[in-house]
Amino acid sequence: MNTNKTLKEILSWLKHLVFAFICALLINNYLIASAVVVSSSMENTIMTDSRVMGLRVSYLLNEPGRYDIILFNPPDDVTSIPYVKRIIGLPNETVNIIEGKVYINDSDIPLDDSFIKDTARGNYGPFIIPDNCYFVLGDNRNGSNDSRHWSNKYVPRDNIIGRLYLELYPSPHLLD
Repeated sequence: MNTNKTLKEILSWLKHLVFAFICALLINNYLIASAVVVSSSMENTIMTDSRVMGLRVSYLLNEPGRYDIILFNPPDDVTSIPYVKRIIGLPNETVNIIEGKVYINDSDIPLDDSFIKDTARGNYGPFIIPDNCYFVLGDNRNGSNDSRHWSNKYVPRDNIIGRLYLELYPSPHLLD
């Protein structure tokens, strides 16, 4: 009789552990997106070796927007490690980078770049962004492997894993 009670207790614990494991798996694969930033491309917004977290469901009802910081699979598929970059250009826009300043659709006014690490260098473009694709740059423009340098310049919508909202480690703060 005692053995039967012990077996029931073990099965009860096992059932709870399996349920918790399945819940964690579902949350990790369908709700939460997290990563460790392995390069300096987003400094000073996100420092190297930071752990970041966001939501995979961010873009179920809304489209990605300019300045969103996203986690995505790189279009050149050079690595299995997702990248973290900031969306600069949206579908069907033209991006020009002149003397480090970003211009959209031949505007005379450059985009706000107050968040970048250093004054950006160089001229790039024009980049004409296709439907369902995005042009991304790192905040450390002079030290970022991003849309300017890839063979496939644009991040397809399907490659976006989620929008990042929070740096967890080493100094927790919200990402803008």
